[in-house]
Amino acid sequence: MISITTLFSQARRVLIASVSTLVLSTVVMTNANSADTATTYNNSCAACHDSGALNAIKKGDSAKWQQLIKQKSMPTLINSVKSGMIQMPAGGLCDACSDDDYRKLIEYMSK
Repeated sequence: MISITTLFSQARRVLIASVSTLVLSTVVMTNANSADTATTYNNSCAACHDSGALNAIKKGDSAKWQQLIKQKSMPTLINSVKSGMIQMPAGGLCDACSDDDYRKLIEYMSK
């Protein structure tokens, strides 16, 4: 017969292993998402946001990005990207992007 102490000890080890796996997989997924965001940026946004073409705010101009985010709000910016603007096509050249992808791209450019 297994003692209560042994059961708790085994349960504790399983719980610690599960939490460790969850933490490690989150770190790996976060790094993968960062790489995906950078790739999407390079494929969809960089043509204008690297050079400032067509008055696009340059990637890394934190002050201008933060001002724009504060003025319009993130949901409004996302909707603007999805709808397009005079100087930017609808979707910002990313047909497969979700709202969350657009948010990540805006945050990526604002840093």
